[in-house]
This record gives sequence, C-alpha cells and structure tokens, in this order.
Amino acid sequence: MILRLLFAVTMVTLFSRLSHAEVPAFEKVVLDAKIGNVCYAVTAADVNHDGKMDAVAISENEVVWYENPTWTRHSMIKDAVPKDNVCIAAHDIDGDGLVDFALGAGWPKNGGTIHWIRRGDTLKDPWHVFNISSEPWTHRMRWADVLGQGSPQLVVTPLNAVDGNGIRLLAFPIPRDPKSGQWKPVVIDGTLNRAHNHWHLPSRDGEAEQTLTASAEGITWIRKSESAGFQVTRIASGAEGDSPAQQGSGEIKTGRLSASLSMIATIEPMHGNQVVVYLGAHATDPKPKRIVLDDTFSQGHAVWCADLDGDGRDEVIAAYRTPGNGPVPGPGIFIYRANDASGTEWTRTTLDPMMACEDLWCDDFNGDGKIDILAGGRTTHDVNLYLNLSASQ
Repeated sequence: MILRLLFAVTMVTLFSRLSHAEVPAFEKVVLDAKIGNVCYAVTAADVNHDGKMDAVAISENEVVWYENPTWTRHSMIKDAVPKDNVCIAAHDIDGDGLVDFALGAGWPKNGGTIHWIRRGDTLKDPWHVFNISSEPWTHRMRWADVLGQGSPQLVVTPLNAVDGNGIRLLAFPIPRDPKSGQWKPVVIDGTLNRAHNHWHLPSRDGEAEQTLTASAEGITWIRKSESAGFQVTRIASGAEGDSPAQQGSGEIKTGRLSASLSMIATIEPMHGNQVVVYLGAHATDPKPKRIVLDDTFSQGHAVWCADLDGDGRDEVIAAYRTPGNGPVPGPGIFIYRANDASGTEWTRTTLDPMMACEDLWCDDFNGDGKIDILAGGRTTHDVNLYLNLSASQ
C-alpha cells in the first residue's frame, strides 16, 4: 500500500537573516515501509521504457524498482549476489536501448563483488546477473567517461585501502561483449583513504569527465592528463580533528548559486556532524570559501544539490541517520537555502524529522518540471518519495 502524506516544513535561521522566498511544500509518498534491514542506495531510471522516471532501491539482499505512477513494487533480483548490496548505477550496458544496472555487493567484507544486471524475458521475470570484477570494500559507483573514450566507464570507489598507500579508484570500460567479455579496470588513482564517495563534473568540449572525491584527505580533483595518466589536485582538506575519524570529507555533490558562483556540498568528516559548502568561481576553484551550514548532525550520510524552488539557485539537501543535537534531533532530512546569491547566509528547512536517511537522489519523478527527492532509510528501513508541490517553475 502506498501512503501519501502532506509534509509541512519547518524553517530555522542559520545565520542572521531569514530568507523571503517560499520553501516548497512536499508530499511524502511511502514507496516501501520496509524494503529490508537497510536501504543502502536509491537511484532513478526509466525501467519499463514508458518515458516515466521510476524509483530504484537496494536492500542488503534485493534490488527493487517502483513503477511510476502507481509505485507498484517489483523485485529485480533477490539473494542472487553476495550480501550486502551497497551501491547501484543505471546505464544501458549492452546497448539494446533498455536500462541495465551495475551493482556493488559483498559489503563490507564479503569480497567487494561488482556485477551488472539486465532484464529477463519480461519485467515480471528475475533479472540476469553478470559478473564484472571484485574489489575489496567496493562502496560507491557511477557512470562517467573519465578516460575520454567517447562512452561512459563504470567508476568504482572502495572505502578502505587493502594494499599500498590508498584505495584503487577504478574505471571499467564496457567490453565489446559485456556478458562474457573481460572487464579490465584502469586505476585512476591510488592515494586516497577512507574514500566515501565521488562525483563527476560534466564534460567540456568533448574532454574526459573529471572526478571529485571525498576522503580522509578532504576534497580531491582528479582528471585525465593531456600527456598520460591522471592529474590529482587537493582542493580542500575538509574537517580538522585529532584522529582520522574526525578529519576529511564524506559525501560530495556539486551545484551552483549563480553563473559565476559554484559550490561543492559535503558531509564532514565521514559520517560526521557538519554540512559544509565550498564556494568558488567553479567547482575546482583552488581556494574555495568553506561555510559550515550545520554542525548538529549525527552520522551524516547523504547530500545533494538541486534547485527545488525554481529561483535559479541550487539548494542543499542533506540527511543523517542517528539522533543529533540540534533543535530537531532527528534523524532526518533537511533543506538548506541560500538567502541570496552570495551564499554566505542560509536557512534550514526540516523536510522529514523522522527518517534515518542512508541515501538521496533528486530528479523530476512526476514530469511536472520540478525536482523531487527520493530517499532510502537505514534504521527506518523505508523508501520514500517527496513530491515537490511548489508553483510551476
């Protein structure tokens, strides 16, 4: 049964001035009250090829899609790969015009297996599972053309290093035959530790896409070198602390406040208490301005940048998964809106004060031109869609 709730929003002024623009109201649609023990990740894809964006989520042992607009639950695979599933990324891997999914499993210490799945004869049949590789501590994955080959590779970030000085940040080009061919990884970098997530910057003029990582070292910019290999530049050191657990950055996304002001949004440190933005002329500005939006989180674990109110400035959506020490203890999901284009003062809105959010995805799910929010819960075990009820943008 799909539950629908109209969520009122609560504003808290983070700095001296209150924003005068309206914060959108959201309708909460409970897609799944209990997907499993944990909802590890969520994403969006047109699974049934009907032109509508469906919701996709993974639990420790199952991959599920929720069919737009009824949000009917469909199981793709269950108990088909080593537990736990931990990350998922949509892409047409075999080139048949239909979406497939890369899947990271074996979390945390069951081998770090990497697979891809394609649909069966019908969408009612279990999906077929194909192996890609294995990498210990596989934690996050996305598709991007970081090698400049003209088509995306699967980029995989392990959390912890096993050998050497850091994790192996990997790019897997799709082989000619993705079902039976060998997926040969390219090591993009091997210097990062406690690498919790990565994000890609759009290609410019056909160049290879660039990568931002969040790790114990902070925020790192990695891009293909014009000669050979990759260039690695540290943009920011992240949180400072006495122990490794108190240092660096965790989640990471990018956004814009104006044509001339870019931002990187992070949770700091990994699983930390701070929501942080770095402001600069572009996402790779070598001297960005660091602003702490919130320091009341506990186990911060999700962040996204999206223009929710249609004013041309991105908001920051962030969440944590255990009770914190702020005016709304949570765990919960919160929206941060810049009071003006300078990004120096922000207003916090409580979207959901009760969800122990593990992962977020923002997209237009109902085709009304407004950005909605999909969230998966850890200790709350749920999958929720928050439909944007703001005036037409």
